[in-house]
Amino acid sequence: MTAVAMGRSLLRAGGASFLVRRRSIVVAALLVVVLAAVVVASLCVGTQYVAPLDVLRALRGGTPYDLVVRELRLPRTVLAVIVGAAFGVAGTLIQSVSRNPLASPDIIGITQGAGLAATVALTTGAAAAVVAPAALAGGLLAATAVMVLGSRHGLAARRFVLAGVAVAVALRALTEVVMLSADPIDGLRAQIWLIGTLAGRGWSEAAYVAVTLAVLLPVLLWAGWALDSTALDDDTARGIGIRPVARRIGLAATGVVAAAMATAQVGAVDFVALVAPQVARRLVRAERPPLLCAALVGAILVVLADLLGRRLFAPTQLPAGVLTAAIGGPYLLFLLIRGRRKVS
Repeated sequence: MTAVAMGRSLLRAGGASFLVRRRSIVVAALLVVVLAAVVVASLCVGTQYVAPLDVLRALRGGTPYDLVVRELRLPRTVLAVIVGAAFGVAGTLIQSVSRNPLASPDIIGITQGAGLAATVALTTGAAAAVVAPAALAGGLLAATAVMVLGSRHGLAARRFVLAGVAVAVALRALTEVVMLSADPIDGLRAQIWLIGTLAGRGWSEAAYVAVTLAVLLPVLLWAGWALDSTALDDDTARGIGIRPVARRIGLAATGVVAAAMATAQVGAVDFVALVAPQVARRLVRAERPPLLCAALVGAILVVLADLLGRRLFAPTQLPAGVLTAAIGGPYLLFLLIRGRRKVS
């Protein structure tokens, strides 16, 4: 069967060739449309409703809605898009490396490492500007520990996930100890951060995550091609000239950096990195999660979670992490039940 007959197209750019699923292109285009719709909805809906046409005019400036749309809603919505995309990318890379749909930054310890570091910063009187760098460092250190523990026998998929779960449990326990021994007000601040929220955040946080993704862009372009080899066993990969261990470490490290930076800026918005890759994979009907589609699904999920969190119980605002957990918890149970049925 030819590549075209299998629903694939061969794209050429200069001397490089890329095999692309035509269904992936169609799904990505539809997801872009859905993302644009939820972004407009996020800019329209609030304490003061702004009609879609007025939103578009306000984005150009010179309307009575400039303050509401451009200053209050747009930064938060852009942040939601960028953070969601980062989580979608991170989840895709980590799940592909581990070959496990249950693997994500909030399962294998990255989120817990960031949470412990942020909790220590918030409960010890550190300046607010220190919290995000501390969370980033904590996430990266936790990921390093997982990589070291899981790197024996060539970063075997099962060992990698088990090491991550063990590190996550230990770090979560340490976080609880720090919170219980802290001042109640500081402990509450840490608890809010651990849930994950976009409230009070905007352009500066979005810029940090966007710059990280821009720096990683060449690696992500490589990753989109390299992920095709993650399903191969090590002997087969070596036989065709691929260094599987180095490739898995590179892919995992890229996902870790994206997840750690996103978590450092908005807190632990759980389950987006878990759900987005698998939803994208099912939409495309592919063997592995597609990177671009997963990023778009992640962006849609975070924008929707933030929008619903703002409006469901208005004027009370729910953190976005509460809504993503409401989605991710049942989905995790679905994966577990589905996996059990396959085994039986």
